[in-house]
Amino acid sequence: MKLHTEILAQASAQARGLAIDAVHQCSSGHLGLPLGSAEIGAVLYGHALVHNPDEPRWLNRDRFILSAGHGSMFLYTWLHLSGYDLSLDDLKKFRVLHSKTPGHPEFHETPGVECTTGPLGQGVGNAVGFALSGKMAEARFNTPEHAIFDHHVVCLAGDGCMQEGVAMEACAFAGHQGLDNLILIYDANDVTLDAMADKTQSENTAARFKAIGWDVQTLADGHDLAAILKALNKAKRAASGRPQLIIAKTQIARGIPEVAGTAKGHGEGGAKFADSARKGLGLPEEHFFVSAPVREYFAAHKKRLKRGYNKWKKTFEAWRAANPGKAALLDSRSNAPDAAALLAKIPAFPADAKLATRAAGKDVLQPVAAELPLLISGSADLHGSTLNYIAADKDFDRTNRAARNLRYGIREHGMAAINNGVAYDGIFRPSCATFLVFADYSRPSMRLAALSKLPVVYLYTHDSVGVGEDGPTHQPVETVSGLRLIPNLDVIRPADPEETAGAFAAALERTSGPTLLSLTRQAVPMLNDIPVNVRREGVLKGGYVAVRETAELTHILLSCGSELQWAVAAAKQLGAGVRVVSLPSFARFDAQSQDYRDSVLPPSCRQRVAIEAGVTDLWRKYVGLDGQVIGIDRFGLSAPGNIAMKELGITAEAVVAAAQSL
Repeated sequence: MKLHTEILAQASAQARGLAIDAVHQCSSGHLGLPLGSAEIGAVLYGHALVHNPDEPRWLNRDRFILSAGHGSMFLYTWLHLSGYDLSLDDLKKFRVLHSKTPGHPEFHETPGVECTTGPLGQGVGNAVGFALSGKMAEARFNTPEHAIFDHHVVCLAGDGCMQEGVAMEACAFAGHQGLDNLILIYDANDVTLDAMADKTQSENTAARFKAIGWDVQTLADGHDLAAILKALNKAKRAASGRPQLIIAKTQIARGIPEVAGTAKGHGEGGAKFADSARKGLGLPEEHFFVSAPVREYFAAHKKRLKRGYNKWKKTFEAWRAANPGKAALLDSRSNAPDAAALLAKIPAFPADAKLATRAAGKDVLQPVAAELPLLISGSADLHGSTLNYIAADKDFDRTNRAARNLRYGIREHGMAAINNGVAYDGIFRPSCATFLVFADYSRPSMRLAALSKLPVVYLYTHDSVGVGEDGPTHQPVETVSGLRLIPNLDVIRPADPEETAGAFAAALERTSGPTLLSLTRQAVPMLNDIPVNVRREGVLKGGYVAVRETAELTHILLSCGSELQWAVAAAKQLGAGVRVVSLPSFARFDAQSQDYRDSVLPPSCRQRVAIEAGVTDLWRKYVGLDGQVIGIDRFGLSAPGNIAMKELGITAEAVVAAAQSL
């Protein structure tokens, strides 16, 4: 189809006007990117992207990710013009409470927004995840007769995104894996927020990306509609087996002469020049103006897009009829696994087993992966230690796109951002692993997974001073509590192999947010005094009575993870009036009814002791003012794990002494 440069040039000017008006009206926002990349938006949404505004989650749409999420008015404007369920009134409510146009794009909030972006670089990592998901979907579901997946992922990023480490981690992975369905557009306007970009960067971006396995095109004029389309077409048709970078040299805040091309153009600084800018753009006095010809063009383009969608739909129905097994598998992507059904597939562990919970996790993962064929498992160069390799499958690579084991390299932040992209895409169920202490390397992506309600599973091991000789740098005394503070992140710390089975089932049943399993390096005993079903099912509720008193209740001992064994041992020394409570998940337990929580922790019993090999503060809400918490409010030390635990006071004897002192 011919590129209609005249009407798209008008659309670019009017898109600039909409962004200026929205930012001016709320006196807040970022004008630089929406104005500087207007022509890129016009070519993408007015010509090049394959999508259907009436079906925002169409399986074979091109995915567009705005990594530079501060430029959200860029995305909202083009979604509105394209005919998504985003009205002019919605644009007028930019940054207004409960509007469909929040300050940064948010998944679930706005039709056509593929992922939550704003923290720079995250969208680039998400885009790599989308591209990874696309390649796996092609391999898993396409047939020689029917290609139902052949879309592209297009990501727009700015200088700030490109400086972030998470973006470069993800881009290195994409280059190594040859994700040639990925197109990254670099809005190279030479400006960051605080200053001109040359104050903080001087690298040759094109050379860097070529070195990590990308094809690179450079547009000297990122406002040239025809040149933009030519570059996009070349990127889409490339058969090089490499992801594609388009460096588009643009002018930030183009259309507002007073700030264009300067750092002042990044934010709302240009909004005060709204009237003169609109006049300079050839716009009438009417604010939030869109001309009839532009409306008509995009309405006609939407009809063209729907014809393409309808053609695909016929192919899809033919594929479905010819491949009922594949169709059923694809349909299952939206089904939440049932925890009870998963637990039924996991054999009970031998009563004399003594395993690290990471090793128990390895045994649990295999039947779970067989039951959930869309589950994928990756590790940051630690499969041999985190033990989360799906044994019946192989490595995902250029020659095996259907495999389910991902090797991310030593890129924890990129790994987590990529997993978010896979989860946003919604076809595969992502899980990933590293040592728990390195959760701090992946935390920003984990926070966004929680914010966006993504069902990512983190299998993070080596979870305490039980790590031993590696010492305080690798002993995450504060990490579990820090992660528990992230809203909507469910942190589960199982105590033995059977609780580990329950933790996997709980994590995979949950689809409203991410779950982290905190697993041990050191072996832990089977807690055989507690029935198998009680351990497994108790985890699903977050907390349960592990050992019930046989006389009048006098004390409650609370713990989780590898330290639960010490609470159980202490209860035997303290006598028949002692109850032991396992609390593997604070979030799950707190979500139970008050009646259930009171049945586990009766308010009348105020003599309580909690023990965990980590910082103590979060336990105080369970032990109350009269109770005590045994923990580690300092960094660890280098010694064998059992010696480190004893030296730091994590013992049954310490629990007994604390209980007797109450």
